[in-house]
Amino acid sequence: MAEACDAAKIHCSVMPVETLQYLAPKSGGLYVDGTLGLGGHSEAILRQSAPDGRVIAFDWDAVAIEHSRKRLEGFGDRLSIIRRNFSEIGEGLASLGISQVDGILIDIGLSSLQLDMGERGFSFQRDEPLDMRMDIRGEVTAASILAKGSEEELADIFYYYGEEKQARRIASFIVKERRLQPIVTSRQLAEIIARAVPRKFHPKRIHVATLVFQALRIAVNTELENLAAILKEAPDLMLQGARFCVISFHSLEDRMVKRTFRDNPQFKVLTPKPIAASETEKEDNPRSRSARLRVAEKI
Repeated sequence: MAEACDAAKIHCSVMPVETLQYLAPKSGGLYVDGTLGLGGHSEAILRQSAPDGRVIAFDWDAVAIEHSRKRLEGFGDRLSIIRRNFSEIGEGLASLGISQVDGILIDIGLSSLQLDMGERGFSFQRDEPLDMRMDIRGEVTAASILAKGSEEELADIFYYYGEEKQARRIASFIVKERRLQPIVTSRQLAEIIARAVPRKFHPKRIHVATLVFQALRIAVNTELENLAAILKEAPDLMLQGARFCVISFHSLEDRMVKRTFRDNPQFKVLTPKPIAASETEKEDNPRSRSARLRVAEKI
């Protein structure tokens, strides 16, 4: 199998060994990678399904697609890339004349490219424009939400999408600050959050702004709505015996996946408890610490 991380250490695919074990790609099979990113999972699937397995990969980030095309060009027509969100897998497959596949994988979360090279405000480690769009064709940005949302709306976003306990206090500080000047950069927002949250409530293991940034990213990209859409549609896109692997990084997402797999009679749950990354992987790739893999099989 290919290395989990590419040579430049730009991107490390999460749980590559466990994912391949459950997806079980085979020669002649047709698989969907619903979140192409920088192509780590797609490459692993293509290698394991050699010589003639195929991957239809989806992503709505044009920069990620450009990088992946170069990385995976050696696989030729065994790989097709479609610029759509994973919520539109059905439409994308239909455009290729495909109705069902042998397996689906989605890895919900940011790629290292978006965090380290995107310059879209996903990270508070540098001062970047507060954009947070994974697809730059979208109209809503993090800055526009902060500028237009009411104090109550902002608090709800931070609380429900970020599970931030200081949501109302943070929203109040943001509304007061924007009366003085527009909030348009990641560092500016991080500093406001740090002032809003009393020092005794600053978390020890993560930055105090982490949950708010996560909540804004989810809101900007309608991530929970997109996940709900593919969870509903996936069984119709899967052949009998096909497997659906979902890697999530947020408790809200994980609960949605758990309930859907459990309650859908078309699914047999293969992971009663979610699979977590190994301790070695967590050390090598800190992004994997919060990852959870759930798998269901079409029956």
